[in-house]
Amino acid sequence: MTTQTVDIPSLEALPQAAAQVSAALQGHTIICFEGEMGAGKTTFIKALCRALGVQEEVSSPTFSLVNEYRDGQNQPIYHFDFYRLDHPREAEGIGALEYFDSGYLCLIEWPSRIEALLPPDRLLITLTVTGPSSRELVISN
Repeated sequence: MTTQTVDIPSLEALPQAAAQVSAALQGHTIICFEGEMGAGKTTFIKALCRALGVQEEVSSPTFSLVNEYRDGQNQPIYHFDFYRLDHPREAEGIGALEYFDSGYLCLIEWPSRIEALLPPDRLLITLTVTGPSSRELVISN
């Protein structure tokens, strides 16, 4: 397993951190985001989507479970938030497996809720609160 650590000292550093993560994706399409409530998963995903050329508003799909955006090459990016799920079957019900198999980028918040459905080839991004507006981001595969 390889890991890369990115320190995010403030919100102003998010675009630079997002550019680093964008470069680290290297063909991975399943990107899992772990971190406690309020760690900044959605905020970081907004910055990452900007780095990938998304023009439209990026918001948490807490109630819809999945949002779709278009990157700079007009390719879909799927953003999932599985926090409210009680069982992985609920993710299957919205077609999560088809999204994961699509070959398009899937950004997944709270992946531990659907662990059994996730393919083994994925990146894990763990966000840890290190101060009022600072975070540590660890990328592992």
